[in-house]
Amino acid sequence: MSDVQEATNQLLDVNLHGNQRSIQVTESAPRSESEHLQVTIGATVPTGFEQTAADEVREKLGSSCKISKDRGKIYFDISVESLAQVHCLRSVDNLFVVVKEFKDYQFKETKEEVLKDFEELAGKLPWSEPLKVWNVNTSFKKKKTKRKKINQNSSKEKIDNGQGDKADERDDKKGFTNKTLDSRILDYYENPAIKEEISTLVGDDLASCKDETDEGSKEETPEVLKFRVTCNRAGEKHCFSSNEAARDFGGGVQDYFKWKADMTNFDVEVLLNIHDNEIVVGIALTEESLHRRNITHFGPTTLRSTLAYGMLRLCAPQPTDIIVDPMCGTGAIPIEGATEWSNCYHIAGDNNPLAVNRAANNISSLLTKSQIKEGKVSWGLPIDAVQWDICNLPLRTGSVDIIVTDMPFGKRMGSKKRNWNLYPACLREMSRVCRPGTGRAVLLTQDKKCFTKALSGMGHVWRKVHTVWVNIGGLHAAVYLLKRTPQAFVHPVEQNGERTPW
Repeated sequence: MSDVQEATNQLLDVNLHGNQRSIQVTESAPRSESEHLQVTIGATVPTGFEQTAADEVREKLGSSCKISKDRGKIYFDISVESLAQVHCLRSVDNLFVVVKEFKDYQFKETKEEVLKDFEELAGKLPWSEPLKVWNVNTSFKKKKTKRKKINQNSSKEKIDNGQGDKADERDDKKGFTNKTLDSRILDYYENPAIKEEISTLVGDDLASCKDETDEGSKEETPEVLKFRVTCNRAGEKHCFSSNEAARDFGGGVQDYFKWKADMTNFDVEVLLNIHDNEIVVGIALTEESLHRRNITHFGPTTLRSTLAYGMLRLCAPQPTDIIVDPMCGTGAIPIEGATEWSNCYHIAGDNNPLAVNRAANNISSLLTKSQIKEGKVSWGLPIDAVQWDICNLPLRTGSVDIIVTDMPFGKRMGSKKRNWNLYPACLREMSRVCRPGTGRAVLLTQDKKCFTKALSGMGHVWRKVHTVWVNIGGLHAAVYLLKRTPQAFVHPVEQNGERTPW
């Protein structure tokens, strides 16, 4: 067994229940059992992109996925050692570890009986292994927060430009070992490929943490965990509400663990997902959605990074591709593209100077975040932000490989009436700059009627390959994958004997 695996096992040996109940890996238990602890992870993903998320899990984790009949969820099995890699997935919004799944739960006839069953259910579930995973996940998050503070302090020290006295330098040298320790441990969490000397560092850190814990336990009694239950329910045949289910199931959880209920400042979030006759009980592993990773300057219609990733995957970017978002808004799509497909070149453009400014600020914030994370000057990202007119792009004919954009819905931005003129003009200009034969476009819109009408007049240059139906803030929208036909673009003015400057 490797030292890293042993370190993970040591993290599992923690009392989770204060003075009431403890779930731990004892020394007498076979180590091979905790070494290869297999758990089921559930993930919420943008609706319509379940298969895209399943493909990413298969590629990056080597795990097969089950797509839930409740849209927007997938499930896959992993070992605890792969937990860090799960947090690096680009297509998932929220993560949770599955406690128990009931594929065909038999509800009683009356509400009182159903709610009584929910209350008694808490004491019958196999909580042990999921709580071990929750504890390892919490340890990762604490170390990640600690590392951020260390890097921020070190960056402030660099700003001083070495003006401190020799005593400060000696203090820095003393603290260097601890900083390197935390940095290396979290590099392994954020990038599991980094394994040099990590086993020794993790082992030393765990030993010091154990000493601190032992000292702290002598002074203070362990705090009782705080929790809340969140119920997500879909189906029309239920005789109870989501709040009633969460209330009674939460009461059973409290009676079983003796935890304190707290709706805001909770340590553990227990999930009760009900879809028709299917029930899945889980423990949340994310405090906020992972789609918030890139954007710091928001606009009126900021696209989720997870949805942007799904759209980019649809067009299968290849190395050296030029990828353009002609209506970028806050830059969510090109920023996600530059982060995940750094061997392509990305251009973010918009006609609104405020939008271009937001996109530029988001790019700058991401670079700063990267510098703090790596502790060194970043080489930058293969991305540029430009202000332009979508109907008259300053790009050569046939110079773009991929176009990915979120078109105006006519709700918060633009209007339905204006779209009838805008959509045909956009598709025409996109067909001009997109490479004939190999070019492709992925376009998101809720104004499906207008888009279908505009596309019907562009059959000679665009061919619809696939449609993904998605839910955007309660709006039923569509993502269209288009392929550029081999036919060369002919500008309308060329028919009058004039040529464009491109």
